Amino acid sequence: MLSSGLLIMKTYMARPSEVQPQWWLVDATDKVVGRLASDIAVILMGKHQPTYTPHVDTGDFVVVINAERVVFTGNKWENKRYTWYTGYPGQKSESAAQRKGRKPEMILHEAVRRMLPKNKLARKMLSKLKIYAGNQHPHQAQNPQPKELGMK
Repeated sequence: MLSSGLLIMKTYMARPSEVQPQWWLVDATDKVVGRLASDIAVILMGKHQPTYTPHVDTGDFVVVINAERVVFTGNKWENKRYTWYTGYPGQKSESAAQRKGRKPEMILHEAVRRMLPKNKLARKMLSKLKIYAGNQHPHQAQNPQPKELGMK
């Protein structure tokens, strides 16, 4: 459209009512945590679609199975520390190997959470991430499509 010699461009902005999220099934067996988490974060934000809009949740649902079989490169199982504040003086801390034994799905959950934006919309995006330590999940009714993520 030309208006007095200027080309007017229109930018598409998705509306929440127009978004139709899909369900993806990801097998985390022998996948590197950081590479897998960055690919999952892109899907949760919706940046893999041409209709990506920063202020609208245009992302898809992601179901991750076999989260207990993720791998770290190098010596991160012993050297990587997870710390949190309990409300008492000092902080609690544990290594990645200890966390894998206690809550294996939290390793991937924390990695993805830290790759999302730090706002209210990111909390909504993170609620669309379903992580399971084993290979069983209760989302067969949503018919999640398999997707290969975390490759080099």
